[in-house]
Amino acid sequence: MAEVEQLLNGRTRDIRLEGELLRLFQERSWSRTAKIIRSWMIWVIFIDVITLGLNAILLPKAAALSMVAPACILPPAALATAFLWRKPGADKLQITILLAGMFFILLSVALVGVNAGGEFYERHLNIMLFVAVSAIIIFAIPMAATGIIAAMALGLYLFFQIRNPAMAMGSSEAATLFFTAGIVATMVSRRTITILAQKAFLLELRDKSRVAELADANARLELLARTDSLTGIANRRWMMEMLNRLWNADVAGMAGVAVLMCDIDHFKALNDSLGHGEGDRCLVKVVGIIQSNLRGSHDHVARYGGEEFLVVLPDITEEEAIEVATQIRESVETASLPNPASGVSPCVTVSIGVSHVESIQMATPEQIQSQADKALYRAKESGRNRVVLHQGKP
Repeated sequence: MAEVEQLLNGRTRDIRLEGELLRLFQERSWSRTAKIIRSWMIWVIFIDVITLGLNAILLPKAAALSMVAPACILPPAALATAFLWRKPGADKLQITILLAGMFFILLSVALVGVNAGGEFYERHLNIMLFVAVSAIIIFAIPMAATGIIAAMALGLYLFFQIRNPAMAMGSSEAATLFFTAGIVATMVSRRTITILAQKAFLLELRDKSRVAELADANARLELLARTDSLTGIANRRWMMEMLNRLWNADVAGMAGVAVLMCDIDHFKALNDSLGHGEGDRCLVKVVGIIQSNLRGSHDHVARYGGEEFLVVLPDITEEEAIEVATQIRESVETASLPNPASGVSPCVTVSIGVSHVESIQMATPEQIQSQADKALYRAKESGRNRVVLHQGKP
């Protein structure tokens, strides 16, 4: 992208793609270029056949017959070129194939006039130059290859004009110089078209990069907005959004949904006695313990408040929910995290309120969360370090 910016900040006429950028540009444009070349070859064959047929009808028999043999060179050359440009291949090989095909096409057009002689001689040489110019304009190929096509056309023109009995040497050279000026101007135009195409490609790359950077920044902001910065788990906002999505999803056949509200007992006392740094470490460790007791990626935990954590357990029975809650409580107690100022135990403990519904139609997300909160309140009121299941209707 630094190279892209450097090229775009310079003058347009100085744009030169190299290395990986050139490879990407050619890879992106190959399909369109190949389609144009194949189409051009087919139309050249079509025009050649139609012209040969009209000549047979309109021209004297001797002149028409003299055109048949050289005209037959063009179709196989154009057809072979179109066939070999169906699929991507080695760049140099395909360009060589194209140049060979163009040589025989131009030679065929020139020989049609040379063989017929008279007025057809110079006319078909001019037609040959027109065929070359059309290829130069529409073939989006490297400028070196474009230059070779131009050189082949002018070389054939000069060679046959020198041999033209109806034209003096000076006239042949003057005509060649005249057409050279026109073809050079055409090549300059082709170069301008190529530069503009490459600039458009660079602008597209830059735009895609900026869109990707913006999407990445938005994703990071979204992650920050939904993640608790201390523990790295979801925050309250994300959890409520997740609950709403769960309620709106197709949950046919689920055993039920449970919500656990977990609270660290006497956490303020821990902060006051051991300091906020130790309190933060305690929160992180408790989160790890809760996560280690979840059943898999379909279970979710979020930091709901200062020392409160909300756990959502989809597709679970009431008995299984109580078992998960009990495992969390016992695991926290077994971890023996210090809390000397606690009125329950010298170690960190948690109280957990459990709410369960057999069907999401039985309660809203707010109601089931409120039930878990009420069960947590009863757990604290009845002595803490315990699991209490909400009983009754929402």
